Amino acid sequence: MATPATIPMTSSQSTAGGGAQSQAPIATPAFRAFLSRLTSSISQGLSQRRPWYELIDRTAMARPDNLTDAYSRIRKNLSYFKVNYITLLAVVLAFSLLSHPFSLLVLLGLLAAWIFIYLFRPSDQPLVIFGRTFSDRETLGALVVLTVFVVFLTSVGSLLISALLIGVAIICIHGAFRVPEDLFLDDQEPTNSGFLSFLGGAASSAAAAAAPAVASRV
Repeated sequence: MATPATIPMTSSQSTAGGGAQSQAPIATPAFRAFLSRLTSSISQGLSQRRPWYELIDRTAMARPDNLTDAYSRIRKNLSYFKVNYITLLAVVLAFSLLSHPFSLLVLLGLLAAWIFIYLFRPSDQPLVIFGRTFSDRETLGALVVLTVFVVFLTSVGSLLISALLIGVAIICIHGAFRVPEDLFLDDQEPTNSGFLSFLGGAASSAAAAAAPAVASRV
């Protein structure tokens, strides 16, 4: 008895399904590299902070003699407590945002829009909203306009500016009253280790991680 012939079947559906699954809505390797470099840079910067008890040492507090003395103290304390001051500034900013949940949600939404819609969206997947396809230039322009509107034309911008001014004022007051004579200031410290040095390192590392994704859209 003859064996019945088998009908050849194609796996077009499974192939199409596999292709759809392989196209992630975000460029995962680039995004992971971005988070890894950013986290590593921030951790490295925070490891350079000074002991907090030196920052709040009451015995080292004294009123400056004049504006020149206050300015000199601020410069020396900024150089020594740079990471502590930036941490303090971040705490003030975070507290201000947490006390205004709406502004925090708006900023998180704006950040998510930049990350998922432009920076790490696969270049072969165009942005489609309500059946209309947007080019990369149109997407970038819309995000820039949205950012300007959120930061400068809403209460979010005034909240951020107010928090930053309060943080800077606290830092300047502490720097003017903290006597730096007992601090060990290393004159051989590299020139790139200024007040925002580790933030600059974090930003450069993050930019290096995001560069391939951005370059593919230019």
